[in-house]
Amino acid sequence: MTAVTPLTAVTTLSAVTTAERPAAPTRHLIDDVTVAVLAAGTPAPYTTRELPGGLVALDVSAPEGTPLEIRLASPLRDAVGFWHPACGWERSLLPDWAGRMRTSLVNGAAVGCLYQTSGATLLAFAAEDPLAETEVVFGVSEQSRTFVVHLHPVARAAPYTLVLAPRSASVAAALRRLRAHLRGHAPITPLPTPETAWAPVYSTWYAFGQNVTAAEVEEEAELAAGLGCGVLILDDGWQEYGTKRGYAWAGDWTVDTAKFPDLAGHVARVRATGMSYLAWIAPLLLGPESRAYPRLAHLAPVASPTGPGAYVLDPRVPEVREHVVATCVRLIRDYGLDGLKIDFLDDAGVYSGAGAAMADLLGALRAALPAGSMIELRQPYLGHGMAAYGNLLRATDCPADATANRVRTIDAGLLALGGAVHSDMLMWDPEATPAWAARQLLSVLQAVPQISNRLTEMRADHREWLAFWLRQWERLRPVLLDGDVEPGRPDELYPVISARTGDREVIVLHADRVAAVDLSHREIDLVNVTAADRIVIEVSQGAADVQETVYDARGRLVGTRSRSLRPGVTVLTVPPSGLVSLRIADPRRAGSGAPSS
Repeated sequence: MTAVTPLTAVTTLSAVTTAERPAAPTRHLIDDVTVAVLAAGTPAPYTTRELPGGLVALDVSAPEGTPLEIRLASPLRDAVGFWHPACGWERSLLPDWAGRMRTSLVNGAAVGCLYQTSGATLLAFAAEDPLAETEVVFGVSEQSRTFVVHLHPVARAAPYTLVLAPRSASVAAALRRLRAHLRGHAPITPLPTPETAWAPVYSTWYAFGQNVTAAEVEEEAELAAGLGCGVLILDDGWQEYGTKRGYAWAGDWTVDTAKFPDLAGHVARVRATGMSYLAWIAPLLLGPESRAYPRLAHLAPVASPTGPGAYVLDPRVPEVREHVVATCVRLIRDYGLDGLKIDFLDDAGVYSGAGAAMADLLGALRAALPAGSMIELRQPYLGHGMAAYGNLLRATDCPADATANRVRTIDAGLLALGGAVHSDMLMWDPEATPAWAARQLLSVLQAVPQISNRLTEMRADHREWLAFWLRQWERLRPVLLDGDVEPGRPDELYPVISARTGDREVIVLHADRVAAVDLSHREIDLVNVTAADRIVIEVSQGAADVQETVYDARGRLVGTRSRSLRPGVTVLTVPPSGLVSLRIADPRRAGSGAPSS
């Protein structure tokens, strides 16, 4: 049996600042970025390659197991922020003695972008290999007055390749270039995404918590299907002992028959509404109160850092991988599920070198799944390597926090190689005004929304806004999800999100900013997610006659008018959480019309 060595601490780096490390020869790499490479603490050879689209690849080879250090440095210029997949709320410029992250297959990725006030990038990089566990040190070097990134992987059999994008107009533009490259060099093709993965979801978690029953879920499913939801996710609470928070009970994954006397029949009834059905599971967690604990305890020596009361099964052990795959396949087979919401995979990081083992585990699960299965993953395990194993990519939990949901869905989309990016489940105060409540959905228009409020108890005006905005989301989806999305600067938390494709443009304003409107688009929709009753737009060039149609948060028609747009600033009256649709007059495009209310 494989030894179960826990990861007891993050790698300790002796120097406090990057300037205190041994000097190494540097050379120009791309734009103003320089590079130095060390293997086992001494300067090491490397090669560079030019790639399509102006990208540059840096290849480092060393005997397997050799500690590597790749040092990147950029002049500060007008730098204001550094983005990486796990940056959370730390999006400004940290000092190099504070910037630390550890990446693996199930925790972020070795990807980063340094950007300046205009939003343009100064440095943008991505490691090709998602399995290489990498310690990343980054920040402003006080001594050299530069921004530095030091990556510390361990050499594997294949060269370690870092890909850098040239200066780009925005972080989103740079990451589009890097994503295009990574998509063509992924070790496994992304898990196919069925069409239903792009449909709105009804989740039981915030709506019910663990107090969930078959009858109540079926009642909610009927209403959710009527609103256009295509997936139902049964969250925590369906399993035996799932009546209290904490995970000391985890490990058996058997049905609580008091809540679900016939789970397979229940699933079939929900699927008859047209919705697919997923169930929640945390297969790496093992609690001491479970029946499975005496049999599996020796395979779970380390306590879960995020699941209170549970231990973490060690995925490096073949027996664990076989157990997890068998458990997941059993649930899908026995109850007719369309897939699973798989939670707590990042806990595997408590074991050193677990990344490759998780790839083996998830690869075996993928091979065992029925064709068309849906697997939901969530931050922080949404790095580019996980595209092979999940096709619903969800923002991590942020109940009722519209700002966090906006930021996290954008962050997830910036690195997604496949699958559908989903919001965290949406909940709101049942006594809120429709405009307040609607902001929860409007903040995640660029993702697939997951609804988690009790529909059977919802006020009539809340049903109105929800139905209206789900219809609008469906109409705008081809632009917001498939178009080129420009969300703005990460440190500003993406205040204005624009998306363009073909002759359509959608602009979603989360702050009272001036929105730049491009009159070359024939259909322009602007969403007011602010508390103001106006939207300010600016036309830089050109002119057009437009038909303007305004709706409030509940989808009630506020008014229509014809107006002429000319270069300069124009104020549009739009209620909070309302919509204004501009249709540019063009006899050749008659009939494009305003959106259905």
